[in-house]
Amino acid sequence: MATNMAQKRARKAQRRKQVMTQKRRAEVLEASLPARVLRAAREPIQHCFLTEEVFEIGIGTLVLARGATPHRLALSSFLIDVFCLGIKDVMFETVDSEFFAIYMDATDAGSPMVSFDPSDSRRLLRDLAAWSQSIGFAPHPDFAAVERIFGDVSADASEAAFQFGRDGKPVYVPGPNDTASLIRRRITQLQKCLGDDGFGFETAA
Repeated sequence: MATNMAQKRARKAQRRKQVMTQKRRAEVLEASLPARVLRAAREPIQHCFLTEEVFEIGIGTLVLARGATPHRLALSSFLIDVFCLGIKDVMFETVDSEFFAIYMDATDAGSPMVSFDPSDSRRLLRDLAAWSQSIGFAPHPDFAAVERIFGDVSADASEAAFQFGRDGKPVYVPGPNDTASLIRRRITQLQKCLGDDGFGFETAA
């Protein structure tokens, strides 16, 4: 009898442990980046901006913000290099309107931001990611998750056509934080993919 009771208590404890493990796993998934982005993608689009001169200067920022109201926003930001490296960085944060205004002021200070159509934006990101990957530069690891902020916005609805690189060639312009070894690796990658004459290299002004 005592043995049976002990076995029942052990089975009950095991079930409780399994339930708690499943609950913790569900909580982790719920708080994960993909889950947060997908929840945000159900809210209305409040803002969509792009660096106005991105195709002249080569680098810029694309911002998409969604929210039930303008006062609490899911902010997604993509740092893009249309000359060579593609999707360099990605950010996703839930912010209030004051933070969003400060962020936009800081982003706008480098080069003016302008309103941009969400369908054109998604097409730009999709095409840029594919182009840069074709020359050996994969998009930022979080890109696939954060890009889903566009939700049901279709890139195929856009008729925009984008030209990447400059004068028909990729042009690598190292950023201020690029180390000498990173620069060498990227140049080697471009040489391997395109040959010595298939790309340009410039230092930042």
